[in-house]
Amino acid sequence: MKVLIVSSEIVPFAKTGGLADVAGALSKALKEMGHDVRLLTPRYKKTDKKKFHLKELLSGIEVKMGGKTEKVDILESRIPGTKVPAYFVEHEGYFGSRDELYTVAGKDYEDNLERFSLFCLAAIEMMKKLDWQPDVIHCNDWQSALICAYLKVTLKKDQFFSRTATVYSIHNMGYQGTFPKEKLPLTGLGWDTFSTDGLEFYGNIALTKAGFVYADVINTVSETYAKEIQTPEFGHGLEGLMKHRNKDLYGIVNGIDYDLWDPATDKMITANYDTVSIGIKSDNKAALQKEQKLPEKNNVPMIGIISRLADQKGFDILAEAIEKIMHLRCQMVILGTGEPKYHDLFKKMREMYPEHIAINLGFDATLAQMIYAGSDMFLMPSRYEPCGLGQLISFKYGTIPIVRLTGGLADTVKEFDAKSGKGDGFTFRDYSAEALISAIKKAIETFASQNTWRKLQVKVMRYDYSWGSSAKKYIDLYRTALVKSGKKQ
Repeated sequence: MKVLIVSSEIVPFAKTGGLADVAGALSKALKEMGHDVRLLTPRYKKTDKKKFHLKELLSGIEVKMGGKTEKVDILESRIPGTKVPAYFVEHEGYFGSRDELYTVAGKDYEDNLERFSLFCLAAIEMMKKLDWQPDVIHCNDWQSALICAYLKVTLKKDQFFSRTATVYSIHNMGYQGTFPKEKLPLTGLGWDTFSTDGLEFYGNIALTKAGFVYADVINTVSETYAKEIQTPEFGHGLEGLMKHRNKDLYGIVNGIDYDLWDPATDKMITANYDTVSIGIKSDNKAALQKEQKLPEKNNVPMIGIISRLADQKGFDILAEAIEKIMHLRCQMVILGTGEPKYHDLFKKMREMYPEHIAINLGFDATLAQMIYAGSDMFLMPSRYEPCGLGQLISFKYGTIPIVRLTGGLADTVKEFDAKSGKGDGFTFRDYSAEALISAIKKAIETFASQNTWRKLQVKVMRYDYSWGSSAKKYIDLYRTALVKSGKKQ
């Protein structure tokens, strides 16, 4: 099968979140299965041409946008260590000169609609110039959603795409690509698409609706989240549309790239270990404590957090609970950046409880791997979590997750029962500081029984959340899209 995965970020070229991990790892898994999979993404300023061996493939492609014409080049490379082709849309003004992917000083770039309309239109032109006709175009989030609309509206009679179906994956309903309606002509779509059955959303346009309305199949990153987004609590105003299309809506849990996340081979951690040598994990804990200037006590449980510091990730209830947590017998190390109020809060906590908490405001890939390897527990108290990768990575490192039961967290983490040995983590359902504290206390109490804890660690380390299983489900999804579109090969 020929598949083009279109994503606004891809590991290792550019990343702000889990979308980048999914795009890179899924493509590798599909390639290993023998499929002709290719990637398309913008060439951002931070995507170094020399480092990633980007070479010009097509030059001077004209893209028409609302009465004006822009020119783009297409560059080509490979995902490092693989034969997966990666294409890059190069436009100096929209992508090459920007320090960040979507925002500046915490605010969205004002011309994001123009930037990603160009990206989507360039994708269409690129496929034609290469004379490469994919069976499926797999779009991800609002930045590439317009492609689904183009194939159903402006390219409806174009024979080049007569055998191509579209899949639209939503990784977080909270990001919808909302813009003033006056910008609609810049997308290349007509005013006939400005309706509740099209891109209109409370008087504006939401580019994510281009995927939800026009894609042959809609997919999100866990079965539970696929159900949740059909409710007012999680639908962000689009729950009615999700209900309308629920027969075309599927959920597939993300996988983990074990080439990157494996304590037996991880070059970023102090000591490598596996299920047989799990005792060596304590060396990583000691190294993390030393690096973070925390007391080096192996018998005190370490709770790791790697996250965007935002309400969605549960930091509002963590803020309520933090002082009580500091009085429990534990340590906590936090890595992430986000809302200033949480920066200030955790800095204050560090000053007040220097033996209990360490704060790292930013992102450090090496430190992230040290936290997974050196922590005993991994905390994800999210208000909502479409899939979550942290809990899956923590399993592999023998670091037991503490999670709120929502989205992909509910699909992958089950409450541990020490008597029966069933389950694999510590969970809570009520979105409250009290419920969070209760789950942490239970984890700490269980940690005190090292024999029980060691068995739990070995159990979760043996889980297989590799992309192979998820990739097979995506192939089934692609075939379903072809059937639903009437373009079955």
